[in-house]
Amino acid sequence: MGFVGKPPGDAPRIDKGLDDIYVKTTSICFIDGDRGRLLYRGFDIRDLAAHSSFEETIFILIHGRLPSKEELASARADLAAARSITPETVRLLRDIPPDTPPMDALRTAISYMSAFDPERDDPTRVANMRKAQRLIGRFPTIVATYERIRQKQRVVRPNPNLGHAEDFLRMITGKRPDPLSARIMDVALILHADHSMNASAFAATVAASTLADLYSAITSAVATLKGPLHGGANEAALRTMLAIGRPENAEQYVLDTLRNRGKIFGFGHRVYRTYDPRALILREYARQLSELRNQEDLFRIAEIMQETTVRELKAKQIYPNVDFYSGLTYYLLGMAPDLFTPTFAVSRVAGWTAHVIEYWDDNRLVRPLDYYVGPTDMRYVPLDDRT
Repeated sequence: MGFVGKPPGDAPRIDKGLDDIYVKTTSICFIDGDRGRLLYRGFDIRDLAAHSSFEETIFILIHGRLPSKEELASARADLAAARSITPETVRLLRDIPPDTPPMDALRTAISYMSAFDPERDDPTRVANMRKAQRLIGRFPTIVATYERIRQKQRVVRPNPNLGHAEDFLRMITGKRPDPLSARIMDVALILHADHSMNASAFAATVAASTLADLYSAITSAVATLKGPLHGGANEAALRTMLAIGRPENAEQYVLDTLRNRGKIFGFGHRVYRTYDPRALILREYARQLSELRNQEDLFRIAEIMQETTVRELKAKQIYPNVDFYSGLTYYLLGMAPDLFTPTFAVSRVAGWTAHVIEYWDDNRLVRPLDYYVGPTDMRYVPLDDRT
């Protein structure tokens, strides 16, 4: 029997962030951090952003291939039909205190929603594929419904005749977006749909490895995404830009923050050693939106922050990641900052479900070890004898 806890002999190597630990094989997502490439099922993210749609990207991630015209039309229709949420879920969102963070409301609603899925505990692959579609479909409706409720505005129901991204923006703002905004939202969802074994995907995998149901696994992922070191970084980056206020203040802010060993949110990545390809795509869209919304100063602040940070941290090869420009893009699309991370989840649920379903094809319970460094010879003293 192996020694669990504190083994004899030399201490093992501890990899606290699991940076160099592989937990599974995958055919879903590949990141080339040195060359700045991101592939979904072998397809370059730049090609998908230029030519594809979020609905097609979902199909690629879940099914592992490009759909035919008929398959894509069917997938679009099925996803649109899945966007509706139950009256009970709407009531739940109305009962949540209005100061509840949207990520908490989303996490609660997803967990609650499982009670109404007749296939919740069906472990078959075909049932999980259907549940994945329902989850992906309902995420935007939950986020938008809660936003309208907390703003004391009329809830906007999904329109199955619109695309997923366009309808999401419409349900949030109450009006149909212009074509450029709808396309930018679509591309943003494509870019965030998956990113290999990130913290939230790993959390979902750990939960799934116990053979918990798909809703439980995705709830774990949502809870993990909330943290500012993961999904919350885009909100923090945008709030920094707003606090800086004017382009002429941006360089000094970065210099002061770095001098005081502070963190510039939206920079650096565990994997990329060059520009995050998603950031490069969103940077151009943020520029276009800033001109359209007459917010060029805000985009200029972002540019100066990028130029200064990259220059000052050149030796460490620190570059912007997707969070730096995604928050700015969402803000220019009319979203409140605390909706950025839920919007991230609206996209990433596609990758989460794909990874969970893939892991179940060859499941093993995730059970890592920890190295015990505490005492081993403590003497128990009865309560009456303690001084």
